[in-house]
Amino acid sequence: MVNVSDHELVPDHTLLDDPEHVEEVLEEYNVKRTDLPKITRTDPALPDEAEPGDVVRIERDSRTTDTAVVYRLVVE
Repeated sequence: MVNVSDHELVPDHTLLDDPEHVEEVLEEYNVKRTDLPKITRTDPALPDEAEPGDVVRIERDSRTTDTAVVYRLVVE
């Protein structure tokens, strides 16, 4: 079986496992956890340990900036 997350075109998906870090992100963007864009638990790029309710940090290459960072809420 192929691990999709190892492909060069798939951006890095990092699980935010520190609750304090999640709160800092939510404060920075002035949003609630449920306001974040969603990503389904079955997305093949997610880390295996991701559970519904977790927040994932996604780092993409960007033409205008070196790296674009977005956050997603894992849902069922």
